[in-house]
Amino acid sequence: MPHLHQAASVTPSEKASETRYRAPAALRPGDTIAIVAPAGPFDRATFEAGLEPIAARYDVRLAPGLHGADRYLAGSDASRLEDLEWALGDPAIKAVFCARGGYGTMRLLRRLAPPASKPFVGFSDITALHLWLQRHGIRSVHGPVVTQLATQPEDVRQRLFALLESAQAPEPLHGTECFVGGRVEGPLIGGNLSVLTRLIGTPFMPELDGAILLLEDLGERPYRLDRMWTHLELAGLLDRVRGIALGDFSACEERNAEYTSRDVLRDLVAAAGLPCVAGLPIGHGCINQPVPLGARVRLDADACTLTFLEGAVGPD
Repeated sequence: MPHLHQAASVTPSEKASETRYRAPAALRPGDTIAIVAPAGPFDRATFEAGLEPIAARYDVRLAPGLHGADRYLAGSDASRLEDLEWALGDPAIKAVFCARGGYGTMRLLRRLAPPASKPFVGFSDITALHLWLQRHGIRSVHGPVVTQLATQPEDVRQRLFALLESAQAPEPLHGTECFVGGRVEGPLIGGNLSVLTRLIGTPFMPELDGAILLLEDLGERPYRLDRMWTHLELAGLLDRVRGIALGDFSACEERNAEYTSRDVLRDLVAAAGLPCVAGLPIGHGCINQPVPLGARVRLDADACTLTFLEGAVGPD
């Protein structure tokens, strides 16, 4: 497949009108936040280390079933659902953090009540809840789970707290490569590629008309990335978005292959002709910079930048 790097741009008139997402109220230091585990179980020592900077800033309430375990899940569906609905529904709780990803979040979607508007933080398998929130028109924060937070640089933690406490748009992020040139704007939607593709065709997938699609993943070999991308294409989603923001694709290489996951993704994006920045510090890598999902962004692929035009929260 040829490598295509010609500049491309998509104007709003070439796409359907985009959805606007409302911002939950900002946090203040000392506010009460909840920590839930809607997906997999986690290592307690790693969790405690990540909890420390959160507990130093907010009044933390742990979900009653937080430390549950049921095979590859952090407790039964009923227990995890009860914890999540408590955290989302209790007006005393001003924000929700997720302990870990893994698997299991999508098992809860059918029984979840419509969400209250409050800041919500997580990534990876938690993408299912981000998409559900955006389906209901609410912004959220794609950012470190608690078990990842202790290993992140200090600037990641400070960016996360600033996103939660200020309506100001965060600083731009810089990628490492332009796959297809162009400059486009729209709401940032997406997260983990594997989870997102599993929700295609369900009532929990938000509208992607006019969106900038954020994608990242872990441990998916190149042919699987190709298969999931092709699923996006066949489902018509790539005809609706304005651009692609690619984060970290950790441990996605084929052993002894003459090609890389980067090669495969570059060719797929080039064939789609969508402006794309690759190598953004978002996802399962050493740096997982938090970003506001549902907020308007400007993707300048020629400059390899993702600029945020809105924040994650509104005035408190």
